[in-house]
Amino acid sequence: MTLQKSSKRAALYAAFPQTIPILAGFLFLGLAYGVYTNVLGFSFWYPLAMSALIFGGSLEFIAATLLLQPFAPLQTFLLALMVQGRHIFYGISMFEKYRGMGWKKPYLIYGLCDESFSINYTAKIPKNVDPGWFMFFVTLLNQLYWVAGATIGGLIGKSLPINTTGIEFAMTALFVVIFMEQWLNDPQHYTGILGLSAAVLALSLFGKDAFMVPTMLIILIGCLALRPLIERREYE
Repeated sequence: MTLQKSSKRAALYAAFPQTIPILAGFLFLGLAYGVYTNVLGFSFWYPLAMSALIFGGSLEFIAATLLLQPFAPLQTFLLALMVQGRHIFYGISMFEKYRGMGWKKPYLIYGLCDESFSINYTAKIPKNVDPGWFMFFVTLLNQLYWVAGATIGGLIGKSLPINTTGIEFAMTALFVVIFMEQWLNDPQHYTGILGLSAAVLALSLFGKDAFMVPTMLIILIGCLALRPLIERREYE
Protein backbone atom coordinates (compact mmCIF):
# COMPACT_ATOMS: atom_id res chain seq x y z
CA MET A 1 0.00 0.00 0.00
CA THR A 2 2.82 2.40 0.89
CA LEU A 3 4.61 1.56 -2.35
CA GLN A 4 1.41 2.22 -4.31
CA LYS A 5 0.90 5.59 -2.62
CA SER A 6 4.52 6.46 -3.35
CA SER A 7 4.00 5.54 -7.02
CA LYS A 8 0.90 7.72 -7.23
CA ARG A 9 2.68 10.62 -5.55
CA ALA A 10 5.64 10.36 -7.91
CA ALA A 11 3.30 10.36 -10.91
CA LEU A 12 1.41 13.39 -9.57
CA TYR A 13 4.65 15.30 -8.95
CA ALA A 14 5.82 14.48 -12.50
CA ALA A 15 2.47 15.36 -14.09
CA PHE A 16 1.76 18.67 -12.37
CA PRO A 17 4.65 20.71 -13.86
CA GLN A 18 3.62 19.51 -17.33
CA THR A 19 0.13 20.94 -16.80
CA ILE A 20 1.10 24.38 -15.48
CA PRO A 21 0.70 26.08 -18.92
CA ILE A 22 -2.72 24.42 -19.19
CA LEU A 23 -3.60 25.65 -15.70
CA ALA A 24 -3.06 29.26 -16.76
CA GLY A 25 -5.03 28.86 -19.99
CA PHE A 26 -7.89 26.77 -18.59
CA LEU A 27 -8.49 28.94 -15.53
CA PHE A 28 -8.71 32.05 -17.68
CA LEU A 29 -10.77 30.53 -20.48
CA GLY A 30 -12.94 28.60 -18.01
CA LEU A 31 -13.53 31.84 -16.14
CA ALA A 32 -14.55 33.50 -19.40
CA TYR A 33 -16.87 30.60 -20.17
CA GLY A 34 -18.51 30.85 -16.76
CA VAL A 35 -19.00 34.60 -17.18
CA TYR A 36 -20.35 34.03 -20.70
CA THR A 37 -23.00 31.56 -19.52
CA ASN A 38 -23.94 33.92 -16.71
CA VAL A 39 -24.42 36.74 -19.21
CA LEU A 40 -26.76 34.42 -21.16
CA GLY A 41 -28.87 34.04 -18.02
CA PHE A 42 -27.68 30.71 -16.59
CA SER A 43 -26.77 30.10 -12.94
CA PHE A 44 -23.32 28.79 -12.00
CA TRP A 45 -24.69 25.23 -11.90
CA TYR A 46 -24.80 25.16 -15.69
CA PRO A 47 -21.10 25.88 -16.38
CA LEU A 48 -20.17 23.59 -13.47
CA ALA A 49 -22.21 20.68 -14.83
CA MET A 50 -21.30 21.21 -18.49
CA SER A 51 -17.57 21.58 -17.77
CA ALA A 52 -17.62 18.40 -15.67
CA LEU A 53 -19.81 16.27 -17.97
CA ILE A 54 -19.23 17.59 -21.50
CA PHE A 55 -15.62 18.75 -20.97
CA GLY A 56 -15.51 19.89 -24.56
CA GLY A 57 -13.98 23.36 -24.55
CA SER A 58 -15.34 25.19 -27.59
CA LEU A 59 -18.32 22.81 -27.72
CA GLU A 60 -19.42 24.10 -24.32
CA PHE A 61 -19.56 27.66 -25.62
CA ILE A 62 -21.78 26.39 -28.45
CA ALA A 63 -23.88 24.28 -26.05
CA ALA A 64 -24.68 27.34 -23.94
CA THR A 65 -26.13 29.03 -27.01
CA LEU A 66 -27.99 25.89 -28.13
CA LEU A 67 -29.78 25.72 -24.78
CA LEU A 68 -31.50 28.98 -25.68
CA GLN A 69 -32.70 27.68 -29.05
CA PRO A 70 -35.50 25.26 -30.01
CA PHE A 71 -34.77 21.58 -29.32
CA ALA A 72 -32.98 20.09 -32.34
CA PRO A 73 -31.21 16.83 -31.38
CA LEU A 74 -30.01 15.85 -34.86
CA GLN A 75 -28.58 19.27 -35.59
CA THR A 76 -26.93 19.34 -32.18
CA PHE A 77 -25.40 15.90 -32.73
CA LEU A 78 -23.97 16.81 -36.14
CA LEU A 79 -22.61 20.09 -34.82
CA ALA A 80 -20.97 18.35 -31.87
CA LEU A 81 -19.49 15.72 -34.18
CA MET A 82 -18.08 18.40 -36.47
CA VAL A 83 -16.57 20.41 -33.62
CA GLN A 84 -15.22 17.47 -31.62
CA GLY A 85 -14.58 14.99 -34.45
CA ARG A 86 -10.83 15.48 -34.15
CA HIS A 87 -10.91 13.45 -30.92
CA ILE A 88 -11.55 10.33 -32.99
CA PHE A 89 -8.06 10.68 -34.40
CA TYR A 90 -6.60 11.51 -31.00
CA GLY A 91 -8.11 8.27 -29.71
CA ILE A 92 -6.65 6.25 -32.58
CA SER A 93 -3.23 7.71 -31.80
CA MET A 94 -3.52 6.67 -28.15
CA PHE A 95 -4.38 2.99 -28.74
CA GLU A 96 -0.97 1.69 -27.71
CA LYS A 97 -0.38 4.17 -24.90
CA TYR A 98 -3.69 3.28 -23.23
CA ARG A 99 -3.21 -0.46 -23.59
CA GLY A 100 -3.25 -2.29 -20.26
CA MET A 101 -4.41 0.73 -18.23
CA GLY A 102 -7.17 -1.23 -16.48
CA TRP A 103 -9.83 0.84 -14.73
CA LYS A 104 -8.02 4.08 -15.65
CA LYS A 105 -8.69 3.54 -19.35
CA PRO A 106 -12.39 4.61 -19.41
CA TYR A 107 -11.55 7.89 -17.68
CA LEU A 108 -8.52 8.50 -19.90
CA ILE A 109 -10.77 8.08 -22.94
CA TYR A 110 -13.49 10.30 -21.50
CA GLY A 111 -11.08 13.05 -20.41
CA LEU A 112 -9.02 13.12 -23.61
CA CYS A 113 -8.93 16.78 -24.58
CA ASP A 114 -6.52 18.56 -26.92
CA GLU A 115 -4.17 19.61 -24.13
CA SER A 116 -4.10 16.24 -22.34
CA PHE A 117 -3.46 14.51 -25.66
CA SER A 118 -0.60 16.89 -26.40
CA ILE A 119 1.07 16.18 -23.06
CA ASN A 120 0.40 12.45 -22.79
CA TYR A 121 1.43 11.74 -26.36
CA THR A 122 4.70 13.70 -26.34
CA ALA A 123 5.85 13.85 -22.71
CA LYS A 124 9.06 12.08 -21.73
CA ILE A 125 7.85 10.26 -18.64
CA PRO A 126 10.64 9.57 -16.08
CA LYS A 127 11.61 5.92 -15.84
CA ASN A 128 10.65 5.73 -12.16
CA VAL A 129 7.11 7.00 -12.85
CA ASP A 130 4.21 4.74 -13.79
CA PRO A 131 2.91 5.88 -17.24
CA GLY A 132 -0.68 5.01 -16.38
CA TRP A 133 -0.78 7.14 -13.27
CA PHE A 134 1.11 9.93 -15.02
CA MET A 135 -1.45 10.14 -17.84
CA PHE A 136 -4.30 9.78 -15.34
CA PHE A 137 -3.12 12.76 -13.29
CA VAL A 138 -2.45 14.87 -16.40
CA THR A 139 -6.02 14.23 -17.52
CA LEU A 140 -7.54 14.76 -14.07
CA LEU A 141 -5.62 17.96 -13.34
CA ASN A 142 -6.54 19.48 -16.68
CA GLN A 143 -10.21 18.74 -16.15
CA LEU A 144 -10.11 20.14 -12.61
CA TYR A 145 -8.56 23.37 -13.92
CA TRP A 146 -11.36 23.73 -16.45
CA VAL A 147 -14.16 22.92 -14.00
CA ALA A 148 -12.70 25.31 -11.40
CA GLY A 149 -12.41 28.17 -13.87
CA ALA A 150 -15.92 27.65 -15.27
CA THR A 151 -17.47 27.44 -11.81
CA ILE A 152 -15.70 30.55 -10.54
CA GLY A 153 -16.73 32.44 -13.66
CA GLY A 154 -20.33 31.38 -13.16
CA LEU A 155 -20.26 32.50 -9.53
CA ILE A 156 -18.77 35.95 -10.11
CA GLY A 157 -20.33 36.60 -13.52
CA LYS A 158 -22.97 39.00 -12.23
CA SER A 159 -20.41 41.21 -10.56
CA LEU A 160 -18.26 41.44 -13.71
CA PRO A 161 -20.33 43.15 -16.44
CA ILE A 162 -17.69 42.85 -19.16
CA ASN A 163 -17.78 42.50 -22.93
CA THR A 164 -17.05 38.86 -23.75
CA THR A 165 -16.55 39.41 -27.48
CA GLY A 166 -13.40 37.62 -28.66
CA ILE A 167 -12.60 36.09 -25.26
CA GLU A 168 -12.53 32.59 -26.81
CA PHE A 169 -9.28 33.56 -28.58
CA ALA A 170 -7.47 32.53 -25.39
CA MET A 171 -7.77 28.89 -26.52
CA THR A 172 -6.14 29.71 -29.86
CA ALA A 173 -3.30 31.46 -28.06
CA LEU A 174 -2.81 28.41 -25.86
CA PHE A 175 -2.53 26.11 -28.89
CA VAL A 176 0.01 28.45 -30.47
CA VAL A 177 2.20 28.29 -27.35
CA ILE A 178 1.98 24.49 -27.20
CA PHE A 179 2.85 24.20 -30.90
CA MET A 180 5.83 26.55 -30.52
CA GLU A 181 7.16 24.51 -27.59
CA GLN A 182 6.86 21.26 -29.55
CA TRP A 183 8.46 22.88 -32.59
CA LEU A 184 11.45 24.01 -30.53
CA ASN A 185 11.85 20.53 -29.01
CA ASP A 186 11.74 18.76 -32.39
CA PRO A 187 14.91 19.34 -34.46
CA GLN A 188 13.44 17.78 -37.65
CA HIS A 189 9.94 19.33 -37.53
CA TYR A 190 8.39 16.53 -39.63
CA THR A 191 5.10 16.38 -37.72
CA GLY A 192 4.92 20.15 -37.31
CA ILE A 193 5.32 20.76 -41.03
CA LEU A 194 2.81 18.00 -41.76
CA GLY A 195 0.24 19.60 -39.45
CA LEU A 196 0.67 23.07 -40.90
CA SER A 197 0.55 21.81 -44.48
CA ALA A 198 -2.56 19.73 -43.81
CA ALA A 199 -4.36 22.68 -42.22
CA VAL A 200 -3.51 25.06 -45.07
CA LEU A 201 -4.55 22.50 -47.72
CA ALA A 202 -7.83 21.60 -46.03
CA LEU A 203 -8.65 25.25 -45.34
CA SER A 204 -8.15 26.17 -48.98
CA LEU A 205 -10.25 23.22 -50.21
CA PHE A 206 -13.09 23.11 -47.65
CA GLY A 207 -13.22 26.56 -46.08
CA LYS A 208 -13.02 27.65 -42.46
CA ASP A 209 -16.32 26.02 -41.44
CA ALA A 210 -15.48 22.46 -42.53
CA PHE A 211 -11.71 22.07 -42.63
CA MET A 212 -11.06 20.46 -39.22
CA VAL A 213 -12.01 16.83 -40.00
CA PRO A 214 -10.25 16.81 -43.42
CA THR A 215 -7.17 18.25 -41.72
CA MET A 216 -7.13 15.42 -39.19
CA LEU A 217 -7.60 12.85 -41.96
CA ILE A 218 -4.64 14.27 -43.89
CA ILE A 219 -2.53 14.29 -40.73
CA LEU A 220 -3.51 10.68 -39.93
CA ILE A 221 -2.64 9.48 -43.43
CA GLY A 222 0.58 11.51 -43.40
CA CYS A 223 1.65 10.12 -40.02
CA LEU A 224 0.98 6.57 -41.19
CA ALA A 225 2.97 7.16 -44.37
CA LEU A 226 5.84 8.83 -42.52
CA ARG A 227 5.77 6.49 -39.52
CA PRO A 228 9.09 4.73 -40.30
CA LEU A 229 10.82 8.08 -40.72
CA ILE A 230 9.28 9.57 -37.56
CA GLU A 231 10.08 6.51 -35.43
CA ARG A 232 13.64 6.34 -36.73
CA ARG A 233 14.09 9.99 -35.81
CA GLU A 234 12.78 9.37 -32.26
CA TYR A 235 15.42 6.73 -31.60
CA GLU A 236 18.35 8.64 -33.10
